[in-house]
Amino acid sequence: MSVRETVMSLIKAPPLPLVFLLMIHGGFSDDAGLGVSYSPSHICALKDSSVIMSCTYTYPTGHEIEKVFWTKTKDNEDPPDLSMDPEYSQRLQYLGDKRQNCTIRLSHVTLKDSNEYYFRFITNECECSKGHTGVPGVTLTVTDLQVESPERVTEGDSVRLTCKSSCTLTDRATFIWYRNSQPLTERRDRNNELLLQSVRREDAGRYSCAVHGHNHISPAVQLNVMYPPRNVSISIIQSGQIWSGDSVTLICSSDSNPPALNFSWFKENESSAVGSGQSFSALQSGRFYCQAHNQHGSQRSDAVTVTVHHGAGRNVIVIAATSGGLFFIIIIIIIIIIIIIIFIIQRKMKSRRSAVHEYENDDPSAGTYTALELRSRSSDLYDTLTTVHPRPADHQSSSSEYENQSPHSKNPQ
Repeated sequence: MSVRETVMSLIKAPPLPLVFLLMIHGGFSDDAGLGVSYSPSHICALKDSSVIMSCTYTYPTGHEIEKVFWTKTKDNEDPPDLSMDPEYSQRLQYLGDKRQNCTIRLSHVTLKDSNEYYFRFITNECECSKGHTGVPGVTLTVTDLQVESPERVTEGDSVRLTCKSSCTLTDRATFIWYRNSQPLTERRDRNNELLLQSVRREDAGRYSCAVHGHNHISPAVQLNVMYPPRNVSISIIQSGQIWSGDSVTLICSSDSNPPALNFSWFKENESSAVGSGQSFSALQSGRFYCQAHNQHGSQRSDAVTVTVHHGAGRNVIVIAATSGGLFFIIIIIIIIIIIIIIFIIQRKMKSRRSAVHEYENDDPSAGTYTALELRSRSSDLYDTLTTVHPRPADHQSSSSEYENQSPHSKNPQ
């Protein structure tokens, strides 16, 4: 070929960019008029809820739909049908048709269901034998709930608890709060937050959250409220009667968080402490009280009185505690007195029964009816004794013979 011919052939050839555009257009010619639309394209759903994936699709006039299905694969030439997958078959419901609607419902979603889902359809005229896939698909993110709160707060502080999720829920959510598995009746929530103003010790507990209309409840988080000692009191430990020279142990207790570890003991009208520790041994008369401390403050108890009485023999320590302790001691004394009275009555009744039983065993005429003229306890008593025997029908004659005998008759010599 001459140079002229070569130049003319290059001039007649179409520009390279035009050839490339024509190639691209040819590649999409088979999908002309085919399309899938998702609304919304991103869904954030709560764990264990049901999700609606709204979908529509189009195809050229004259085509007939042969098959429709959803899949999680977009690149495979033969993608799997989710309705045939055991993990989805019982939870996936196709709500669409074979004309335009391709919506589905996925129930009881789990965290593993987070994925991108695609709708795919096949027509009788589609040159691509494997059908058309709507790309990009709809992205599903499944989230659970977590409560975010400070681990420790001090009584009187303001506390904010937050019900968090890994994504913003697509559906408008109304949050519910629980303390110790009981719903909070007061609505103090702001969006997904719970505000506790001037927190009290009663606000301590395990908090969890949920979304109204859903079954999923977040794991519970412990809210620990710290406070200084309250209700400080003294209890007295003694065993039996306490004598002079013995020790009386006083125990100091309180309600506090964290528990009080430092205790001081004082005697009224004295400025310096007379002891330390949760227990104190009192050996002398006086009014004593304790003071409990933790890092948030301190509080003192009411005083108890220990009195030493000097008797003729040994000295006896008498303890006058609080009014509640005196009432308890009085009740114990009354119970002991009642028990003693019952015991004495039972002993007397037992003695009487024993006397009657002994008399019946010593009476030679047992089984007879005896009339006594109780004039004295001497032998003349038996002079007035008249014995009456029962008269059975079959022993009448022998009984009569016995009756005729004088009470003073004696056996023949």
